[in-house]
Amino acid sequence: MINNQAEIYIKVPLDVAENYWNATEEERHKIEAKIAFYLQSSTISRQESLDKLYKTMDTIGQKTKERGLTPEILESLLNEDE
Repeated sequence: MINNQAEIYIKVPLDVAENYWNATEEERHKIEAKIAFYLQSSTISRQESLDKLYKTMDTIGQKTKERGLTPEILESLLNEDE
């Protein structure tokens, strides 16, 4: 690991690999930077989505408590069809 970097291996179609192998060193660095950006953006977006979901769940839980919904009442509502 140099400069806080690590190598990863991903499977790509053969023609994509050949294009990468035939690229100049500068072109390969640009490709690597784009892939790193994509992976980082994807991870951040996923975490933001999870954070939003957890916040929504917390809000729902708080509102149900404020309105008097207890675990026992919820259980009985869920079991009404049985």
